[in-house]
Amino acid sequence: MPEGDTVFRAAARLHAALAGKVLTRSDFRVPAFATLDLVGRTVDEVVPRGKHLLHRIGDLTVHSHLKMEGRWDVYRPGERWRRPAFQARAVLDAEDVSTVGFTLGVLEVVPRDQESTVVGHLGPDLLGSDWDADLALANLTADPARPVGLALLDQRVMAGLGNVYRNELCFLRGVLPTRPVAEVRDPARMVTMASRLIVANRDRSNRVTTGVDRPGQRFWVYNRAGKPCLRCGTRVRSGDLGESELTLRDTYWCPRCQT
Repeated sequence: MPEGDTVFRAAARLHAALAGKVLTRSDFRVPAFATLDLVGRTVDEVVPRGKHLLHRIGDLTVHSHLKMEGRWDVYRPGERWRRPAFQARAVLDAEDVSTVGFTLGVLEVVPRDQESTVVGHLGPDLLGSDWDADLALANLTADPARPVGLALLDQRVMAGLGNVYRNELCFLRGVLPTRPVAEVRDPARMVTMASRLIVANRDRSNRVTTGVDRPGQRFWVYNRAGKPCLRCGTRVRSGDLGESELTLRDTYWCPRCQT
């Protein structure tokens, strides 16, 4: 699933392509909004909110979430799409540009003054101008018995982290993802590190947490099951962690560096 830094870059591309322009085509390929026509309206801005995208168009907001496979592409008029047309869920064009949302996990249009109904549940946005580290820390420590690996993925705690950052943060802080939040030493440092990591990656095409932008060396433990830990050489282990069968996600850890 795309994480907050990926969505941040997508919003920047869409904003650069559409902001201030009048829509010449509006095509929503989902039943609930198939008859909605935004042609003639001006796109005010496209902004990220955690893992969510918000196209603000007059008094309406187009809300989308990429989920596992979604993406928004930007094309020149008439340029061939890089994905098949049957995967398109939304097309928003201006005179000199075409934007297409493919396999979007969520696509809906809400009144702009009711955005809180779709993103109001989110915690502080790690990449937002209103990032609040103190509130994120309070949210993180609100349930001391909760495994830290679950708390970090909860978008109500802080918005933008996904499974890559969850695993890498636990490694960098030397804790197993299953350790209760109450047993995490200095959780404020984990919040600070989460902000620092995602900010450092928001403009990179390759996400890096080790400081080494080379294949096989970009992450400490994520997706490295069975490979030697880049710090101590111990074989990285893997497992599942979630609050239900539906929310199980892969976890990775070094049994020597993390306790």
